[in-house]
Amino acid sequence: MVDFAVVPARTALLNVDMQNCFVHGSPIAAPDAPVILERVNRLAAACRRAGILVIHASIVVRPDGSNLGVLSEFSPPVREGILNKGSESAALHKGLVVDARDILLEKPRFGAFHGTDLELILRARGIDTVIISGVATNVCCETTAREAAVRDFHVFFLSDGTATAAMGNASAAELQKATCATLGFLFAQVLTVDEMIAKIEGAARATAARS
Repeated sequence: MVDFAVVPARTALLNVDMQNCFVHGSPIAAPDAPVILERVNRLAAACRRAGILVIHASIVVRPDGSNLGVLSEFSPPVREGILNKGSESAALHKGLVVDARDILLEKPRFGAFHGTDLELILRARGIDTVIISGVATNVCCETTAREAAVRDFHVFFLSDGTATAAMGNASAAELQKATCATLGFLFAQVLTVDEMIAKIEGAARATAARS
């Protein structure tokens, strides 16, 4: 198993799709999303204290449907406007703590790198490591983790800071386990939120001791 180092100035938290429609009350919500919300907020607070950049990514599409493409063929709720930019369903959940220092990133598809300036934001700050939290574990979070890894970013993926829903004959727990196993084998270091916070706080102490 890999054990990536954390250098706060070179690390960013990518918090993926903590939007109303994915957190609760919609056909595409992850049942455990309200549970991970507190953990995500706690992790983001630890990141800010350590000087780690926090980025909140949201998947939104144009209300006129001009950039839906095949996405609309897979998801009737998306076709009906659940992810339309400016809609309440696509807004970040009110329980998510967003600080004035955080960056808000809109993305048109699952991965946070596709069709966005995320890589430019990270490279401009000398960031080479990302932490991934949010919804859904095996869709937007996993896609973002893979996109980051193939761009040679070190990736931390949070086993209890991400959540998903059942799909087909696979339960949410089965999908969560399979995604974390796959990513941990070749794409990321998989940690719990508490383990990640401990790693961040240890790195922050070491940085302070050297200054």
